Amino acid sequence: MSKISNLIDFVVKRNISLSAPREGKRNFRKFVVANKRGSRLFKERQSGPNPELEVDKRGVRDTGYMLNGRYVKVPEMIPELIVPDLKDCNLKPYVSYKAEDVIQSEFTPEQLFDAVYSKKIVTDYKQGKLNADGQPIEPSEEESLQPEEAIQRAKRTGSDIF
Repeated sequence: MSKISNLIDFVVKRNISLSAPREGKRNFRKFVVANKRGSRLFKERQSGPNPELEVDKRGVRDTGYMLNGRYVKVPEMIPELIVPDLKDCNLKPYVSYKAEDVIQSEFTPEQLFDAVYSKKIVTDYKQGKLNADGQPIEPSEEESLQPEEAIQRAKRTGSDIF
């Protein structure tokens, strides 16, 4: 019985410390700490009048600018999330894994031309609305665009270019 009690005394015990360390060990202060960790007070102290460390701004955009030592917020620079009202929407907010895979070939320039212009060209030809060069007498809005204007329309918000 005494051998068993001696074995129990030698069981390794682990201790858990609930106190927080002071911003790491002293020999690690020379390393620049990215803004991934740290309390709000630590980050405020970094950007205070005498910052101990450089504030890392990777992936963070400014919402204003400094003017005479004062930070001026610009409302247009603050990101705004525009979420549509889906109250009466019958669609589910996810795609089921049971849904069939959609396999679609690459959309070629020829298919794009056929989808947009071919019907109008055929109707203009049948109705005799083409001049001697084959150009339409009454061009539609898309046909009368200049290349620069077409590029700007393609880059507008809501276009499918990206």
